[in-house]
Order: sequence, then C-alpha cells, then structure tokens
Amino acid sequence: MPGLLLGDEAPNFEADTTQGRIPPWGRIGNGAPRWGILFSHPRDFTPVCTTELGRAAKLASEFSKRNVKMIALSIDSVQDHMCWSKDINAYNGGQPEEKLPFPIIADVNRELAVKLGMLDPDERDKDGIPLTARVVFVFGPDKKLKLSILYPATTGRNFDEILRVVDSLQLTAYKKVATPVDWKPGDSVMVVPTLPDEEAKKLFPKGVFTKDLPSGKKYLRYTPQPE
Repeated sequence: MPGLLLGDEAPNFEADTTQGRIPPWGRIGNGAPRWGILFSHPRDFTPVCTTELGRAAKLASEFSKRNVKMIALSIDSVQDHMCWSKDINAYNGGQPEEKLPFPIIADVNRELAVKLGMLDPDERDKDGIPLTARVVFVFGPDKKLKLSILYPATTGRNFDEILRVVDSLQLTAYKKVATPVDWKPGDSVMVVPTLPDEEAKKLFPKGVFTKDLPSGKKYLRYTPQPE
C-alpha cells in the first residue's frame, strides 16, 4: 500500500476542506519556520473521532504557539464536516458552531487516504470498504516527514502525547540532543552520541553529566535542556 516514510517530502496536493479549497502544506517552509500536522479519522459522526477532534480543538492554541499548522482528514463531505463540527464544539461544552480552529479535508473518494497509506484493512464500513486509520503525520519546515504514528480505527490518540512529541522534534531539530524515555519539556536531555566530549562542554555551558555504568562506557550523557 502506498504511504509516506520518514524523510519523504509532504505531498503537494490541494483539497476541499471546511475552510475552502486550499493547498494544505503550501505555506510550510515559507517565511518563518513552520511545522505541519496532518491527522486522519475513519469518518464523521463517530464517537472516538468526535472526542479526538474535540481534544485537538482544545489544544489548537498550544500547537499554534509552536508554529504548527493543523489539518484533519475524514472521508465524508465538507457539508458533513460542517455539521459534525457543531457536535464537536458541543462536546467541548461550547456553542454548536460549524467552525473549528483547523480545517478538515473532505476525502470522499478516499484518494488521499490511499495515496498516503492511511487505510485500516481490518476495519470496514457497511459496504465492506476499509476505513481510514488514525494516522498522525508531522512535517518540518523543510516539508519532510519527521514523525509518523499509525493507530487502528478502534484506538483513540493521545493529543497531549502528540504535543509532547512536537516539543521533542523541535528541540532536537535545532540542538544536538535527544530526549530520553518519558521526557517532558524542562527535563534534562541527552547529548547525542556523535558529539565529542570537548565539543559538548562548549555547546552546553550548564554542564554535561555522565552516568556510571557497569560496562564502563560513558554513553549516558545528560545536560539541562538548552534554551
């Protein structure tokens, strides 16, 4: 099945969305560094999807602070998306308005879902056609794929985790560090193995701290999160 791999460039497509016909990634990489996130959904008016888009809407300002452009995809029409948006806003405790803080692509014929490898072969609609899986693609300012997460249609995503991953991707894109298990913004980070000790000392004036291990190898090098 066609799909995207890490390092692949974002597909240059246009689409009908709840905010008109737009090129979703047209502005990524132009002007100030901008990131993009594309997240797909099996279909409108379904329970898990409604909770996911509700959470995404609540976190939209946080993604915006990180200069991340958000866009959703579902296989129903723009008209259905607009009507569904009312339910999503009501689920969030707001007014039943048609507008969400990000557009939703209308992939009625599943063309994009097929092109991007988003179909879930185990989950099918009443006509036996595969549903769109819950995919998350994060693209960097260079328009290349930095993260791909694929969930089955039956499992809802954790958008707080996606936000945390974006923080890690943005930090490690510009600093010679990696984020360890369960890292959160503000925690110590790890110096990348390819960076020599002397250069690490110059790059990280707050200090580099090495954990002693039975092997005697000094590969666990920590430093406070750089600015």
